[in-house]
Amino acid sequence: MQVFRCSSLLLAVGFWLAQSLGIAQAKVFDPTVFQLDNGLQVVVVENHRVPAVVQMLWYKVGSADEVQGYSGLAHFFEHLMFKGTEKTPQGDFSALVRRNGGNENAFTSWDQTGYYQVIPREQLAAVMAMEADRMTGLTLTAKDIETERKVVLEEWRERVSQNPSAKLGQAMASALFQNHAYGRPIIGWKHEIEALEHDTIRAFYRQHYGPENAILVVAGDVDPAEVKVLAEQHYGPIPKAGIAPRVRSKEPPPFAARRVTVRDERVNEPSWRRAYLAPSYNSAGHEHAYALEVLSQILGDGSVGRLAKALVRGSEIATGAGSWYDADRVDATALTIYAVPAAGVSLAKVEAAVDAEIAKLLRDGVTEEEVATTVRRLQAAAVYARDSLQGGAQALGEALANGGSVEDVEAWPERLAAVTPAAVLEAARLVLRAERSVTGGLLPTEPAS
Repeated sequence: MQVFRCSSLLLAVGFWLAQSLGIAQAKVFDPTVFQLDNGLQVVVVENHRVPAVVQMLWYKVGSADEVQGYSGLAHFFEHLMFKGTEKTPQGDFSALVRRNGGNENAFTSWDQTGYYQVIPREQLAAVMAMEADRMTGLTLTAKDIETERKVVLEEWRERVSQNPSAKLGQAMASALFQNHAYGRPIIGWKHEIEALEHDTIRAFYRQHYGPENAILVVAGDVDPAEVKVLAEQHYGPIPKAGIAPRVRSKEPPPFAARRVTVRDERVNEPSWRRAYLAPSYNSAGHEHAYALEVLSQILGDGSVGRLAKALVRGSEIATGAGSWYDADRVDATALTIYAVPAAGVSLAKVEAAVDAEIAKLLRDGVTEEEVATTVRRLQAAAVYARDSLQGGAQALGEALANGGSVEDVEAWPERLAAVTPAAVLEAARLVLRAERSVTGGLLPTEPAS
């Protein structure tokens, strides 16, 4: 199982190709979209380059939709979806995929849970029937739940307990999101995973898994009309589950800078990190999201970003520096900056250098050339995304699961291209403020005195 997120880089390819071919406007994925009577949204992306297809089913439920005190439910249930139904005993679904040379996986994020199979086009009907069956037909025995609880707890030990960087990330998220559920880890808190009761887990299934809370994306060597027939045949008979709308706590306006430090004996290389509370595509302030994407790239895009030029190639006080920004969330998100000090350099010195670069940007802004180059780089990096079997399924499914639309995905290139230096500076001055930040340090355990 995995957590994976869509990169907005995937969405730029249609625009890049359009520019290259001298076309004024071009579709990115140009999907066919329809909805079944039971509320299931269906998106079809034709891609006839290879005789294969991906079926990706997204549920609009993630860890941020869990009730306080019951963290880890969404991820736990992702595991349980691989248990059997009366029609399909445990293991038969996966065996069919493997037997036909395909692959499958699942993922959980704060905002959605998804399941996908990549299979030959001839097997689409078979996997669609099985995926539809487990939407509401799981046979969840006590033994199934306890077996999977052990698996989830072992995953927690590997990914969190034994991973100092993950511990720092959790501590920073909890400090950044003081009221919103994004402050809880996707995998859950260990003591709450251990305490989840069987009836609570089964209730979560009934409360969130149903056709009106799902998006089916089929991409590959398919005909939309044929997919519609199959979707109506296999998913159409499933009745609505009566799923309630999402209700989430809102994050209050931040008013104080925060700091966290994690020390662990396994830390061989100290690191510094800072997260700023920022708007996403779908939250309040969403009009700044595209400028923030450009800003993050200007600051931290590998060796060409401002941070790397100043800290790594310039002063050589860091061995690495960069930033990332996740615009694809239902609610507010974070713009994060990081740096890894060179040997013998303190976190304080690295932090001072980062602060100097931020102050310079807030004072002088960015140039037309930086913005234009960044946009071109984003587009060029995504040149093969349109050819990817899963690229369209990932981008469109995530957008719809998070409250966006197909139109948002298709309009991404022109919205990015409309970003100006003034818009980048405005977004930077909105977000890069001390009271919106959490600064984190990862250090080895101090020697005993």
